[in-house]
Amino acid sequence: MAKKILFVCTGNTCRSSMAEAIARKALKDRKKDGQIQVSSAGTAALPNAQAAEQAVAVMEEMGIDLRAHKATLLTPEMVKEADLVLTMTKAHKEQVKKLAPGAGEKVFTLAEFAGAGADILDPIGRHLDVYRQCAAELRYLIGLALDKILA
Repeated sequence: MAKKILFVCTGNTCRSSMAEAIARKALKDRKKDGQIQVSSAGTAALPNAQAAEQAVAVMEEMGIDLRAHKATLLTPEMVKEADLVLTMTKAHKEQVKKLAPGAGEKVFTLAEFAGAGADILDPIGRHLDVYRQCAAELRYLIGLALDKILA
C-alpha cells in the first residue's frame, strides 16, 4: 500500500499546492509514484479556490500544470489518513496538532523533516520572483525529504 504524504499551508493556493505538484513530479521522475501518494490542504483554505495565478505560472515554468488545482480545507480525517504531514511553518505544525490530537508524531515542518532550512514564507500577493524562490526552496526540501522517505 502506498504511503500518504499531506502538505499543509494556510490557503492551499500557493505553497502546499506547489509542494504537492513538485512532489508528484519528483516521484514520477524517480519512477516511485506508485509508492507514495501526495495531497495538500490548507488550515484556512476556501474550498475549491484555484491556485494563485503566480503559482500556476511558476509551476508551468517547471513543466508542471497546476491549473486544475482546487483548494481543500484541512480536516482531522485527512491528518489521520496521512502517514506523514509536512507543513510549511511551525505555526501550521501547531495548528495541525491541535486539529488532530495524537497525530503529533507524524507532523513536521517540511524543513524540519528534510533536515535543512527554515519556515517557508508565504508568497501570496508578492512578485513572481518570490514565487520562483519559494518553488525552488520547495523543490530542494522535497528532494531531501523524498531521499529520506525512499531510503
